[in-house]
Amino acid sequence: MEAEYPVLHRPADQATQWPSVPILAYKQDAAAPYKDVTRQILFDDPKLNCQLRYFEVAAGGHTTLERHQHVHAVMVVRGSGRCLVGEQVFELALHDLITVPPLTWHQFRAGAQEPLGFLCMVNSERDRPQLPSETEAAALRASAAIAAFMG
Repeated sequence: MEAEYPVLHRPADQATQWPSVPILAYKQDAAAPYKDVTRQILFDDPKLNCQLRYFEVAAGGHTTLERHQHVHAVMVVRGSGRCLVGEQVFELALHDLITVPPLTWHQFRAGAQEPLGFLCMVNSERDRPQLPSETEAAALRASAAIAAFMG
């Protein structure tokens, strides 16, 4: 018989703040360009086989443009912004859902006036992100919509 499974309760101070959960740096790799992003790991339990994270992108900030083998499932819980997934740019609003398929370029950007906060569910074990080469970045920018998104 398995040991009893503990209940975890982490009260929120506000819709997107959990004081008992440390706010972490978005990336440890300085080579991965991003601007004004933090993350919190809300659930990380081997029995779930996934990790639920909260990311907050400050107004005018953005995540790294990257791709990897693992899938993301994202839900916007604060603010608004835009995201690039593959060759499409999506406007994001409160409670929108979006998935990022394997090996698909993606990036999240907050609007200029307010932060963008989102929950992100991923596999517990995942591969490392890949950054675009100069050639891959140029191919993305060949699209006027993507070039405008990337700035």
